This record gives sequence, C-alpha cells and structure tokens, in this order.
Amino acid sequence: MLRTDWILHVDLDQFIAAVEIARRPDLRGRPVVVGGSGDPTERRKVVATASYEAREFGIRSGMPLRTAARRCPDAVFLASDPQAYEEASERVMATLREFPVVVEVFGWDEAFLGARTDDPEALAAEIQQGVLARTGLACSIGIGDNKHRAKLATGFAKPAGISWLTKDNWVAVMAERPTDALWGIGQKTAAKLAEMGLVTVGQLAGADPEVLARRFGPATGPYLRLLARGAGGTTVTADPWVPRSRSHEITYEHDLTDPAEIAGQVSAMATTLARESAEEGRRVARVGVKVRFVPFVTRVRSMTLTAPTNETSEIEQAALTVLDRFEETRPVRLLGVRVEFEEPRSDQR
Repeated sequence: MLRTDWILHVDLDQFIAAVEIARRPDLRGRPVVVGGSGDPTERRKVVATASYEAREFGIRSGMPLRTAARRCPDAVFLASDPQAYEEASERVMATLREFPVVVEVFGWDEAFLGARTDDPEALAAEIQQGVLARTGLACSIGIGDNKHRAKLATGFAKPAGISWLTKDNWVAVMAERPTDALWGIGQKTAAKLAEMGLVTVGQLAGADPEVLARRFGPATGPYLRLLARGAGGTTVTADPWVPRSRSHEITYEHDLTDPAEIAGQVSAMATTLARESAEEGRRVARVGVKVRFVPFVTRVRSMTLTAPTNETSEIEQAALTVLDRFEETRPVRLLGVRVEFEEPRSDQR
C-alpha cells in the first residue's frame, strides 16, 4: 500500500452504453437502452444503463424496460452482454496501469489512482487521452486529497471532464448541497437527518456528534458528521479486491404462489452459491434471503451460521430456515439468496 499525494477517481462515462456504441458506431448520438434480452416488451426486465441521449427522456438504470419504451419509443434497445463489458473494463484497467500511478479497481467502470505529481490535472488529461486512444471510451476524472472528495469531484466532471474537490474548496462547493450528495449517505439516511433539521451538508458538518450518536449509533452518527466535513480514506492499494459476499436473484415472468416451488427455487440458488463459494475457497458465515412480494414489497431476512462452512447441505438448510421466517403469504415476483464470507485472516490478505 502507498500513501499518495493526490487521489484521482476515474469513472467511465455511460460505460455499458459506450461499449455497445463502440461496437456499433451507427448508434452514436441516438438514445440507447441496454437491459435484459433487448426486448422492451419483456415483463419485469429492467434497464442496465442508458446513453446520455436516452437519459434526456427520463430513462434511468433499474427502470422497467416497458416504461423506458413508453418514454422513448424511438430508443434502440440492446441485450446486456456482461462478457463484453468485462473485457472492455480489463482493457481500461490495463491502460491505467501504464501510467505512473497505483491503480485500485473499484468496479467495472471506475478506479482510484494514487499519484505523486506536481500537476494532477495534466496527469488526468493524459490518462483521459490514453484511455480514449486505447479503448475508444471516454472517462471523467475527479481530483482530490482523499477518496471521498475525488469520487464526488468526478460527478462534477461528467461527461469527459476533470474536476477538483479538496479541503480548500470543500465548503464553497458542498456546504449548500443536500446531505445525500455525500458518498455514503442515501435517501433513507438523508430523510432521517432532515427530521433532525439537518438538510444540507453544511448543517450536518456543524451538528452535535453526541446528538447524531444517539440517533444513528455511537459509530455511525459521528461518522456522518465526518463525511459532511469531507473526510475520507487516503490510501490506495493495488491489491486485488476480495468480494465479501456473493448472491443470486431471479425475477419471475409469472408470480410464484406454491410454497414448495418457492422453497425449491431458494434451495437451488443456495446450492449454486455453496458450490461457487467452495470453488473460490471461501467459507460462508452468513446467509440471507430476499423476497419481493406482489405488488412491489421487498423483504430481506438473514442468519449467522454457528460456524463458517462451505458445506452445501448446511448453506441450503440455512437458506430454507431463513425463508421460513417470512410471514407474508402474497404471491412472489422475485427471490434472491446471498452468502457472506468469513473475513480472511491477515496472513491471507
């Protein structure tokens, strides 16, 4: 690991759509929607991503494809191709590693870079040019003195720009923004903060940490205040990312009503996850089940195992035990199973 002078956050613009447009240049400038099999009439299939042109019609990730088609009948709908996106991501990360930086991959389409340089903006421009030349993909880059600020800066840089966010301009840029503009605060937490009269980042930054601790807990409460003051990690590591969990979920074309069929689906997903976990050499410490009932009510339950294991029968039984904890009897439109791995020992990291 290396403590760096500057942290750059690289975020590929409209990544999935951009990969598809690179394969089909005739789509450039047109509204493109990627999701499912590319058939907008499919029931319960959702948008994986939308090009900027499609977003102008209000199309967003997670939206049902049918809704997207109603908002923009002239959009081009394409099937999702994860393998192509994985390959494109690998080319981008390989390109980033050619620069004098430490690359910490943070997903398919983003990475943190640690850099020792007197001119981070010039470096960012070189990186943008290099990624575009090698992969045909545009990226936005945020420059910060920690990860939190760098990631937020990227949002101000889109599309294909460069932006700064440091302790010097933090208050001027962020103080009047809503609390959910912070990385790590979602709409639910923002709503709870609003109930306390804390609507803006500046208000949260000046809040009493003891009051926040009573509302959100002794660790989370003061941490939210630190986020509002721009705090964030400053260490970038090139160590491979090790997933803490694995999950599978299925949205069904037709609602499930038979308890035996529902249990069978959960059992099958748990069995698959147990096999995949064993193949990775990981042991499962916790098992969760997600159920979405008709019309759109989602519930999640989980349990910690008595001891970490990769035994299929134990993981399957745990999933079925968790399933029994659901009291609702309404038809089911989605099922999911999630396994969380035991933390690796320090000598395995």
